[in-house]
Amino acid sequence: MAGYVGILVSDPWLQNQFTQVELRSLKTHFTSMRRESGKLTVGDLASRMSRLKVVGENLSEQERADFIADLYPNLNDEVDFEFFLKVYLKLHAHASARTGSPAKNSSAFLKAATTTLLHTISESEKASYVAHINNYLAQDGFLNKYLPINASSNDLFEIVKDGVLLCKLINVAVPGTIDERAINTKRLLNPWERNENHTLCLNSAKAIGCTVVNIGTQDFIEGRRHLVLGLISQIIKIQLLADLNLKKTPQLVELVDDSKDVEELMSLPPEKILLRWMNFQLKKSPYKKIVSNFSTDVKDAEAYAHLLNVLAPEHSNPSTLTVKDPFQRAKLVLEHADRMGCKRYLTAKDIVDGSPNLNLAFVAHIFQHRNGLSTQTKQISFLETLPDDAQVSREERVFRFWINSLGNSTYIDNVFEDLRNGWILLETLDKVSPGIVNWKIANRPPIKLPFKKVENCNQVVKIGKQLKFSLVNIAGNDIVQGNKKLILAYLWQLMRYNILQLLKNLRFHSHGKEITDVDILRWANTKVSDSGSQSRMDSFKDKSLSDGIFFLELLSAVQPRSVNWSLVTKGVTGVSIADEQKKMNATYIISIARKLGCSIFLLPEDITEVNQKMILTLTASIMYWFLKQPVEEKPSATSDSENGSQVETISNSTTDDSASESSVE
Repeated sequence: MAGYVGILVSDPWLQNQFTQVELRSLKTHFTSMRRESGKLTVGDLASRMSRLKVVGENLSEQERADFIADLYPNLNDEVDFEFFLKVYLKLHAHASARTGSPAKNSSAFLKAATTTLLHTISESEKASYVAHINNYLAQDGFLNKYLPINASSNDLFEIVKDGVLLCKLINVAVPGTIDERAINTKRLLNPWERNENHTLCLNSAKAIGCTVVNIGTQDFIEGRRHLVLGLISQIIKIQLLADLNLKKTPQLVELVDDSKDVEELMSLPPEKILLRWMNFQLKKSPYKKIVSNFSTDVKDAEAYAHLLNVLAPEHSNPSTLTVKDPFQRAKLVLEHADRMGCKRYLTAKDIVDGSPNLNLAFVAHIFQHRNGLSTQTKQISFLETLPDDAQVSREERVFRFWINSLGNSTYIDNVFEDLRNGWILLETLDKVSPGIVNWKIANRPPIKLPFKKVENCNQVVKIGKQLKFSLVNIAGNDIVQGNKKLILAYLWQLMRYNILQLLKNLRFHSHGKEITDVDILRWANTKVSDSGSQSRMDSFKDKSLSDGIFFLELLSAVQPRSVNWSLVTKGVTGVSIADEQKKMNATYIISIARKLGCSIFLLPEDITEVNQKMILTLTASIMYWFLKQPVEEKPSATSDSENGSQVETISNSTTDDSASESSVE
């Protein structure tokens, strides 16, 4: 079945220039331009394209007009979508050539280039990722017939087309993310089953912290190499950095001096912790420089030579520090790592070339194999004085991944630290309610003056009150100060508002009326009841929901083929389901919902413990997915069509195409 790209564009060359999301965004703009006067001519393009970044920002209207007139003298000819795309690509190339690079503030996808020649991939990175996959998935019962993958071929991009490998790789990175019962693993999958696997993969990738804003299922089915490698790179990075936190490696407390520093350490992204660990170990050596990145600072291999001598002196080679040639030193460093038994997938050339991804992976492997930190508990006593609120940690994780899924300008690693200047919150508000932010009075980062941060956060609070959030005794300064309780309260109301607005915007169901929690509850109970089940949810904190049966019946009601009941533990009347079986049901629910197309960020514990907030988001996202399906296709399997796109989910903004529109406007 043709994907969304094929529906929009018939020219194969044009199909290769854009992702699905890019095409949809540009189609929205094209339709808007044509609607203004009933038709769109060549002569209209110069003025109408002013709203497109790069093209609009770096060329004046007269420059655009002259360029177009030179190429297409018949200015009265009417423009169709494919012609519009060709003009756009040529103008984009012209603008980029003049500036030397894409516009500084252009969106990520407009930086992606105007021809496939610019969608280059690193063969070294591909070889590294293939080696990683071969190592970690070698024993997988389904994939072992495809492994090992030949790194010098393009087999990787063929194998990912059914979605199974990417789902399995996510589970290697964050075990238990995907219930493998939900993966379609037949030898020959039909287009719908492949699409389900990729939808499951993309929604699960978002749920572990990957950025997949401009990637669609068709991009993987078509094996778009730069997008496939980009996602694989993110998944592997998450896996390699998983131990760089105090929960997994409490010995990291050795890097700091007191409890205040511990809190600061806990707020750092994993890459920064890895750099701090590396510099901590290097202080034990004669090496006096500070390593601040995994590229230029390590490309001479000197820092590596000293680091490995500190961690594994028994395997050191005196020649490593005396050799003058960086390439030869890099080779000796890798030999040292091999003698340590440390996994590594980079080459000496990758070190001296300063490949940031591969060097980061190398240091992460060293940390995993031998971190050189004290195993004594004396210093770890610091951790006992810190608050251990698992619920706060879980909610922070949900809101962080949700905000990152919206495609804001900056990726956040900790909501309590990274939202304190107010800018990302303003961007998020603008995604949820376009036009609500007064950007004229907003202060763009970097912000050095504290009162400028307060100004941003005051506007955040003001908008919250405008949206009728409950913000009693909350001021902008509370956000600047990183007040955890108040920040979480604000983010929950913002996330809930987003969900309700998405449902409201499905006007053919809501008729533009406000949607309430009660409406969602009533809808879910009605769907389950209409399917013939006796299950019922009294509220979003109904303790009977902990076994997951209600949600499995709801998923089965909205898509009968989604649940394999032979894999579900239902229990018997009067006998409760064991905790482990409840967790298995919860994991299955989350994977099935993501497989349908729900972008959800809760954990199995949120279902088994009946977390009221997360239960609401789960129910609302299932409702949103169902109501978006074409009427004639409910509740049977939907097609990969424009109206039933599987990846348009509650993580997007208030209109169906706004996530992609915002890339261009």
